[in-house]
Amino acid sequence: MKYGFIGTGNMGSALARAAAKACPAEEIGLSNRTPSKAEALAKQLGCRSMSVKEVAGEAKYIFLGVKPQMMSGCLEEIKEILAGRKDRFLLVTMAAGMSMKKIAELAGGNYPVIRIMPNTPVSIGKGVILMCSSEQVAPDEKEEFKELLKEAGITDELDEALIDAGSAVSGCGPAFAYMFIEALADGAVQCGLPRAKALLYASAMLEGSAALAESGKKHPGELKDEVCSPGGSTIAGVHALELNGFRNALMDAVAAAYERTKELG
Repeated sequence: MKYGFIGTGNMGSALARAAAKACPAEEIGLSNRTPSKAEALAKQLGCRSMSVKEVAGEAKYIFLGVKPQMMSGCLEEIKEILAGRKDRFLLVTMAAGMSMKKIAELAGGNYPVIRIMPNTPVSIGKGVILMCSSEQVAPDEKEEFKELLKEAGITDELDEALIDAGSAVSGCGPAFAYMFIEALADGAVQCGLPRAKALLYASAMLEGSAALAESGKKHPGELKDEVCSPGGSTIAGVHALELNGFRNALMDAVAAAYERTKELG
């Protein structure tokens, strides 16, 4: 078995679904502290349901889909199994704020570690996965790993020193975006638009605007200026946002998320 998941919560299950689209299902094993949850997902994907210790003993890439506060206990449970392995394996962590060095220490060995920070849109193949790896990870293993997650969205490598800052945008950002969509829809409802249409328009507008910004042809500020006709309705709305500290609030939100992520480590 090549890919094993310890933890099939929202993120673990989303990544497992993406993996099942990129490789044979029989190469994937799933485990969870509530076995029935892993069994149900394994049945859907056609892969194996296993115990935590079986995943630790067999998988080449061991996905640690547990929360930071549970990581120590998880690795304590499997460290003897890892120590007894004679074949090569890699630990894949997605725990916020926990360094690769910390993961290796908790696991009890100088093991190769890949650290990722995915966001919730990976569940529909539109996610962002930030990635870094320890020096023990070979280039071909990194490429193999990226290929596995190609159906989840964009996988981008960066230095570990920057991954917490990146995650404050890509990982926490969806919550900010959903609040933005909801607030736009609330404003439209206040103006008389039916709720369903307000949510549709706000969501579709954000998706299209993000795609245009992502194209990289123009700076977001320039794109904003193109919508703001002199004396028009859009510039009036932009003025209202500035009066209420819109940009400052977003910058503070990212900074607060970043500081909290560092505390989790």
